[in-house]
Amino acid sequence: QVQLQESGPGLVKPSQTLSLTCTVSGASIPTGYYYWSWIRQPPGKGLEWMGVISYSGSTYYSPSLKSRTSIARDTSKNQFTLQLVSGTPEDAAMYYCATTKRLILSATTEKLYDYWGQRTQVTVSS
Repeated sequence: QVQLQESGPGLVKPSQTLSLTCTVSGASIPTGYYYWSWIRQPPGKGLEWMGVISYSGSTYYSPSLKSRTSIARDTSKNQFTLQLVSGTPEDAAMYYCATTKRLILSATTEKLYDYWGQRTQVTVSS
């Protein structure tokens, strides 16, 4: 059973960088042949796929967020991270990390993922 847990500041000021960490247990990020994704859901809106990092370290990003997004992994801690620079109030959302054994870009259907984190809420406000 793979488990994911998001963590990070729940409040970010506008123009600052939003940084989140997803800690993984039950699978090794570099050897488990999973693809590790970040997805968010703004209030009152649907799921938005942000990007993914593969078990080999390759990254893919949503075109609309690519200029502000960076996903990385720390294999020593079995974690992967999200950084979103230049935060705005529109970045306020529930943030999820999720994983699947298939590379599916822009996947926003829950059942396409094998495992999800419990989510973490991020507010962008001064």
